[in-house]
Amino acid sequence: MANITDIEEDTKSAEQQLQFLKKSIEELRKGVTDRTPISESSEEVQKLLTDNVKLKHRLKILQQAINKYPTSSISVNTECTQMESIQELLSSIFSMAIKTAFPDLPEAPVVISLSGNNIKFGDYQCNSAMPISNMLKQSGRKVSPRDVADKIVQNLSPQELIEKLEVAGPGFINIFINRKYGHARLSTIFSHGVKPPKLEKSMRVIVDFSSPNIAKEMHVGHLRSTIIGESIARLLEYLGYSVLRLNHVGDWGTQFGMLIAHLKDKYPDYLIKSPPIGDLQSFYKEAKIRFDEDPEFKKRAYASVVQLQSLEKDHVKAWEMICDVSRKEFQKIYDRLGITLEERGESFYQKLMEELVKELESGGYLIEDEGRKILWGDEPGNGSIPMTIVKSDGGFTYDTSDLAAIKHRIQQEKADWVIYVADAGQATHFQILFKCAQKLGIIDPKKHRLDHVAFGVVLGEDKKKFKTRSGDTVRLIDLLDEGLRRAKDKLNEKDRHSVLTEEELEKAQTSVAYGCIKYADLSHNFNHEYIFSFDKMLEDKGNTAVYLLYAYTRIKSIARNANFTAEDIEKMSKQHSISLEHEKEWKLGKVLLRFPDILLKITKDLYLHCLCEYLYEIATIFTEFYDSCYCIEKDSSGDIVKINYGRILLTEATALVMEKCFHILGLNPVEKM
Repeated sequence: MANITDIEEDTKSAEQQLQFLKKSIEELRKGVTDRTPISESSEEVQKLLTDNVKLKHRLKILQQAINKYPTSSISVNTECTQMESIQELLSSIFSMAIKTAFPDLPEAPVVISLSGNNIKFGDYQCNSAMPISNMLKQSGRKVSPRDVADKIVQNLSPQELIEKLEVAGPGFINIFINRKYGHARLSTIFSHGVKPPKLEKSMRVIVDFSSPNIAKEMHVGHLRSTIIGESIARLLEYLGYSVLRLNHVGDWGTQFGMLIAHLKDKYPDYLIKSPPIGDLQSFYKEAKIRFDEDPEFKKRAYASVVQLQSLEKDHVKAWEMICDVSRKEFQKIYDRLGITLEERGESFYQKLMEELVKELESGGYLIEDEGRKILWGDEPGNGSIPMTIVKSDGGFTYDTSDLAAIKHRIQQEKADWVIYVADAGQATHFQILFKCAQKLGIIDPKKHRLDHVAFGVVLGEDKKKFKTRSGDTVRLIDLLDEGLRRAKDKLNEKDRHSVLTEEELEKAQTSVAYGCIKYADLSHNFNHEYIFSFDKMLEDKGNTAVYLLYAYTRIKSIARNANFTAEDIEKMSKQHSISLEHEKEWKLGKVLLRFPDILLKITKDLYLHCLCEYLYEIATIFTEFYDSCYCIEKDSSGDIVKINYGRILLTEATALVMEKCFHILGLNPVEKM
């Protein structure tokens, strides 16, 4: 494509020449030089007239070129410091062209998509021609999709991003990305790192996830919320959002009266001697049996709840002991999985709940219903469900706690976006919560974004709810230990213990064990249930953590086998260019360029399996590249005879993009496996 500045300069030059010719012809006709009449048939005049016609024609073509490329074109930053969202850039470019071509269609759609695997259809497609043709037809203008596509192309401004455009079939516009553009963007990986795409605006985001109950062990049911929430938080932090990760633990309620009463009976000296209640699961079961079977104990348990809620010091001390034991057990799991959270349990919102109820009562929002006080988000009837704010016994509920929490998060924490990561069974609860928060003026849909990331249950290989052989819920700590054991067996099966040091083997074992558990969860659509199977997780073929972690170690070994250190790679990037000439090199490069698009897509729907699919695509296309393009050539004795530095840089760029994907997903790759 021609450069707009060159066209404008050429036009200016042609206009000057035309003016000069006009003046010369006029002077000759009037005989200005010697006051002598000159015939129209004079050779000099005829030559000038012919040149005049040619220049007029040339000027017309140049003016058409200027009209074709309006000066308000989308500029691509030539001094780039990061990769950009190609789909967003193309949307802006084609949006401007469509507005210019069809100014009377203010809502004309801009449809940009990937072209697929056939390179003859380009890298991307603009598929706006058909819907625009239909819109024109509805307004009484019959224009074929093909003609619409031609007109869009005619009104496109020249771009560094686009190498060429082709109109195909009934009106598909095939877009071919410019290699020079790709080279410039991929080179920023070495000069500035794998930076995220720029945000339109920063937001304060709260991610509510994990949320186990105090005095109960974390089980497989907590796994999905913990893993998904951590990855969403990592993604948003990487993109530049201000993120607060909250753990809304169940640390308040009637069950604590039962636990405190049992603690006082079993360990009467608990105030002066720390009780051995490390096994809280057993302790909880003992208390629950007594609560269900002993009416006198049940009565004392309820009395203890009242004492705790009135903040009686001995009961508060007992409550703190129980909570501290639980926190330590939770933290062991969080440390093993690399989870970071700030605890903000139900107890935090106690005073806020009291204040909220007073506000709702004074505002006339609460309605008496069989002794309880309820709040409607919708008009009663038609299947709508209210929130129970105050129970008939005067106690608060999960509804009260969540409403107080969202009020605090929006008004005190100044959150613009709140994300709840909880199982799909709570979908109705969150729908009602969001409606009530809007009704009360806590949230404004124009200013705030609320999301419930719903996920299905974890199933066993029998396709029933995942449980132990005895029918108990699977403890999360046991699941992680089993993962470590199986990962070690897998590595030994591959004879890794004979080539890795003890430290390297332990790192690989941990990477594989926790990585396969996380990846198996994140690689599925959250809405669906998924079958937990260590055998499938640990397969080294297909879209699994093991395959991807191994692919990464193989990529990192290429430079290492040529004896290049990280410092050598840095120097190499300043002396050599990434190689994108070969078809397989360019194919890999184009996949890496899509990294910003993948991340921005996830911010819209929060589905992380798209990142898993992208990571797998990188690995498989890298294999195509590696099979076709030698990075290092050796002779028959194994000595290196040739190094393709541009390809070494492409392998390192691939590894760096994969590292960012792994980080977001919470996986820890190792360089040797």
